Order: sequence, then structure tokens, then C-alpha cells
Amino acid sequence: MGLGGISVWQLLIVLLIVVLIFGTKRLKSIGGDLGGAVKGFRKAMDDGEKEGDKKQIPSEESVKPDAKFEEQSESGDASKRA
Repeated sequence: MGLGGISVWQLLIVLLIVVLIFGTKRLKSIGGDLGGAVKGFRKAMDDGEKEGDKKQIPSEESVKPDAKFEEQSESGDASKRA
């Protein structure tokens, strides 16, 4: 017994039928195309992860406002209170 109730002989028969229908040249080109697509997908995923690491949003602790900005906000708050 093989995968999920499918025996090895059944798999070989299916493989033989597929080879007879499509031929070895077409199967080779389909395999190459599929392999290239998977390779391109993996490369795109890796590139996306690298860009995501570079563009991470800095935490609030690492970002400190400028002193001028603090002075402006304090003076703006004082004028609003009055």
C-alpha cells in the first residue's frame, strides 16, 4: 500500500499514460517551466523579506523629536490655554 491507498503499480500506470499522452519532450519543457516559476517565486519572496527588513518602522524609543519641535508645541499649547 502506498500513499493514501494508491499502490506503486497504480502510480506507474498513471505515469505511463501521462508519458504516452504528452511525450517526454513536452513533459521536460513543462517541468523546466514549472521549476523556473517556483525559482522566480522564491526569489521574489526573499527580495520582499529583505525590503521588509530594511523598511521596518522604527520604534518610538529610537525616534526622538527635535528640540525646536518641542518648543513650538509647548508655546502653541500655552496660547491655546489662554
